[in-house]
Amino acid sequence: MPLKSPRLTRLLCALLSAQWLFSAAPAGALTPPAQPGAAVPFTPPSATDCRRPIRTHEVPGQVSVTGKAAPEGASIARGRMFGGAPGAPVASPPAAKSAAPASAPLRESAVADSARGAPSPSPALQAPAAPVVTAGMVDDNADFGEYLAFRARTPVEHQARDIRERYLLQVRDRAGRGVADAQVQVRSPDGAVLWARTDTGGQVWLHPDAFDKASSTLYQVTVHHAGQTAQGFLRRGQKDAVQVQLDEKLAAQRARLDLVFLVDATGSMGDEIDKLKSSLHSIAAEAARLPSHPDLCFGLVAYRDRTDPFVLRSHDFTNDLGAFQKVLNQLQADGGGDYPEAMSEALGETVHRLSWRGDGATRMVVLLADAPPQLGPDRPPYDEEMLAALAKGIKIFSVGASGLDRQGEFIQRQMAQFTGGRFVFLTYDRAGQPASGPGRETVHDVKNYSVATLDHLIVRLIREELARLPAKAS
Repeated sequence: MPLKSPRLTRLLCALLSAQWLFSAAPAGALTPPAQPGAAVPFTPPSATDCRRPIRTHEVPGQVSVTGKAAPEGASIARGRMFGGAPGAPVASPPAAKSAAPASAPLRESAVADSARGAPSPSPALQAPAAPVVTAGMVDDNADFGEYLAFRARTPVEHQARDIRERYLLQVRDRAGRGVADAQVQVRSPDGAVLWARTDTGGQVWLHPDAFDKASSTLYQVTVHHAGQTAQGFLRRGQKDAVQVQLDEKLAAQRARLDLVFLVDATGSMGDEIDKLKSSLHSIAAEAARLPSHPDLCFGLVAYRDRTDPFVLRSHDFTNDLGAFQKVLNQLQADGGGDYPEAMSEALGETVHRLSWRGDGATRMVVLLADAPPQLGPDRPPYDEEMLAALAKGIKIFSVGASGLDRQGEFIQRQMAQFTGGRFVFLTYDRAGQPASGPGRETVHDVKNYSVATLDHLIVRLIREELARLPAKAS
């Protein structure tokens, strides 16, 4: 009997063509690229916990670190582990390690202490009070049309990925609830692949033209989670979200949050760094008191540029807030030179080298910067690191500090939108005059935003990310 429904006819044709086009597609667990040279090489997040002393890794710049060239005062040996083998990640300086030596059991996290109302760490761990810093925020995925208009009226140099056409993928369990942190592979007929992971609501935005130059009309979507695999199809031009259902009913688990502060540590960032130092404990305490009672891990990546004593200095995840505060307190704003900085190198360090937890963790980066990345053939392509962040389920929340120009705003918003994050920007009493103090004005190309203090805004972002997870007591 002839098919009278055009929609049904198109669906049948799609299924038949998909069977032919994707006959070699994997049916089991997904195997992402992990070797250099692969399209967006990455290793899936797999760490089980962050109960460890601070581990520090540094990439030195072209300036010898002697005397005044190391303003942080950290005695860090490069290229070796303290008491370890050459080539291993650099361990913490002895002063930082004294609070939690590797041979002793790691003390209970200060974040948990704060959540129970225990006394705060000793005054020596507290940074001096910093001036109030206010900020606004826009969600470029929620107001996507305005974001495209911003891109059209902002002709600046950047590493292009075409995101004008996008599709929402929703992954549900058999009870209809969103499946967080499901691994996603989107594959074109000629083998072009995009990797992603669903957010806490079980969804992710997909941009076919960002990875498929052939602009295929049909893509296979394969989803893997907790040993189960399901498949669906994305057809170019479809209006509805791509729906994939896994045959499982999720059990509520305690929320786990991996939070990294990715900070431009050049000379112009002093006020912002001081604010972060002074507000870290309140951010951690407020986050720990959220209804989901998250298990918190903190990481820090500071960067400057190649002509500075260090290009980047990273501190891997830990749950010891006191030790983390010590490391943060040692960070000073210094150096710089030309306007762009080593943001791409630092983003690559953040995405690939830190010990991100697997198994349903929520992964967030707060990028605090007042300059764009260095661009050029001798620099890492930040757009590749942006795709790798999406592949690992890492959302970037870009914070534009005072002095960020239009190119910097474009790139920070580009990374935030693609990974599902937000663009945050500092505000002042008089736009363009940071010395005027906190206020509601900004020089950035944004509208329809509310203003809060920066620390409260960070907590709000954490709360919104975790709110969609099933609540479970610790």
